[in-house]
Amino acid sequence: MMHEPESLRERKKLATRHALGVAAMRLAIERGLDNVVTDDIAAAAGVSARTFNNYFVSKYEAICSLTMDRGRLVGWALRRAAAEVPLMDAITSAVLGPFGAGEEPPDRDWIEGIRLVTQSPELQGEYLRTLHATQTALAEAIADRISADSRTEMFPAVLAGAVTSAIQTAMERWLAADPPMALAPLVRQALGQLRCTLPTVTPKANPVAIIDRQADPYQGEPEPDREPPASDPC
Repeated sequence: MMHEPESLRERKKLATRHALGVAAMRLAIERGLDNVVTDDIAAAAGVSARTFNNYFVSKYEAICSLTMDRGRLVGWALRRAAAEVPLMDAITSAVLGPFGAGEEPPDRDWIEGIRLVTQSPELQGEYLRTLHATQTALAEAIADRISADSRTEMFPAVLAGAVTSAIQTAMERWLAADPPMALAPLVRQALGQLRCTLPTVTPKANPVAIIDRQADPYQGEPEPDREPPASDPC
């Protein structure tokens, strides 16, 4: 479980880790991933090569750590959200937080550099491992949020998978967009479409019970359709 850092030492370690990830991505975009070595990343971040090796085993892991860091921030924000906020509202706010700089379209050269970097098979493999870890962490945060037991209840993992897929779909659209588009609105749109498929769940609500009360094609008669309010985008 990813707990928020409590000590100054922990915060400094996270800051160093983040600086190395940013330096790795920046150098990969500027030079091409194949032309970057770990010594370059360490120098760009202002630390020694030994320090780099204390955090990462490769440049691919360093780059993907940015995704891991974003997942950590999302989990912390979700746990801090006010208790009365519905679950999907809290998740949406938590997910969008790290994308604060993505409200404007990126520079064309920069996004083309990102496309080249993400085509690396080695990086793609590392990214999949990172994605699994962040999805698991999100499921734990959702379980904490609704007081569910993630070992026995599937809902937190199912919802975390759906949210992760929505974010990934938005990022793929963002990478492919020509002309370049802002990322945050795409993430917001993807999560909004996911929201339309879910019941309203608050931390004190039992999502499994809510879903069980809805129409089940294998048990009994479905509930009658209800017209949504005119203001409901879904």
